[in-house]
Amino acid sequence: MNDRTIHITHQDMERLRALIAPPGARAAATGGDDRDRPYLAVLTAELTRAVVVGQEEIPPDVVTMNSRVRLRDGRRTWIMTLVFPENADPEEGCISVLAPLGAAILGCRVGQSVRFRVPGGEERSCDILSVLYQPEAAGDLHL
Repeated sequence: MNDRTIHITHQDMERLRALIAPPGARAAATGGDDRDRPYLAVLTAELTRAVVVGQEEIPPDVVTMNSRVRLRDGRRTWIMTLVFPENADPEEGCISVLAPLGAAILGCRVGQSVRFRVPGGEERSCDILSVLYQPEAAGDLHL
């Protein structure tokens, strides 16, 4: 987790709040189960420091939900898409916002470095090199 301000659209915040709702309400809202429960506290902490803005106000270099980003950790560079848990598919590069890396990059800008803990407790970091696709910048406001 990082001590920084993040920016989130009103639409993303609404859907993310449904994810962190109490288990019964969350299951009703998302149709999901509680296997992601350990990661909800991390996402909750990230959302408490968020500045919520309209979709038309979010800068194009900010990682929003469904953004495709290029990251680097040391020598390795890779591309991933930040998605809601029901769309996560690591083999396709779709990382859940509930995953440690997903929660860490949400709302961050190009050029920032983020730190996160992977399962098992090891701390890692990576740099956000570019936002290759951001729904709001592309005019895709209903994803």
